[in-house]
Amino acid sequence: METTRRTGEGGAEVRAPATDEGARGRFDRIYDTLRMRICLLEYQPLERLREEDLAAEFKVSRTPIRRVLVKLEAEGLLRSVHGVGTIVTDIDIHELEQVYQLRVELAELIGKLAPVAPDAARLQAFRNALSRCAILVVKPEPRAFSRLNMDFFHLLNGLTANEPLREISEQLYYQTTRIWLKTASTFDRYSQVLHEEIGIFHREVSDIVAAIEIGDLVSVGHIRRAHIAMSFARLRAQSSRQSPVARPAT
Repeated sequence: METTRRTGEGGAEVRAPATDEGARGRFDRIYDTLRMRICLLEYQPLERLREEDLAAEFKVSRTPIRRVLVKLEAEGLLRSVHGVGTIVTDIDIHELEQVYQLRVELAELIGKLAPVAPDAARLQAFRNALSRCAILVVKPEPRAFSRLNMDFFHLLNGLTANEPLREISEQLYYQTTRIWLKTASTFDRYSQVLHEEIGIFHREVSDIVAAIEIGDLVSVGHIRRAHIAMSFARLRAQSSRQSPVARPAT
């Protein structure tokens, strides 16, 4: 039996263990957990992940752990180093430029390829995300910001039934999302920058929710495209001044 799904904070779908989750459900649960740890920097860039430690933690053999690590490596989040083992990849804005460029172009397709009008539950999840964002405007917190950004991405990704678009968008998103937390500690004006970036994200979420409420999914794609492009432009400009500023990879 597969893992059951529950609605997480902000309405994003997350996998939860079922009583008897089965091999596929177990793989998905471990994969989701490790990917989240990488993207929230619970595993730091260049940190080594040991199969035996993970197998003991998740109470499984090393075989499913190895399969999860292989998938994460294929997605660019891990890499194998001869004589060392599996390590978390580092991230650099210049190396990710083409990834951002592709994300910008794909964003508009949300409202064009097999668009899915949100039901009442998903619409409420978008409104909940906006409420969470409003709280962060008053009380900024970088990890909560990153978590909200991930939840919001998954809500948006659910607005298309085009499976290849969903899969590619998700893979590219997770390649870039760590930039925010990695660079946050380098800010000269950390509190001010964090507040400004949350304010920008709040405007994006507000505009997207307004478009969804009137059923205009094409505009959702346009809004998303513009904000990803501007986010990368800000990040690149700051990087060139040797004082990187980023926000979560929208």
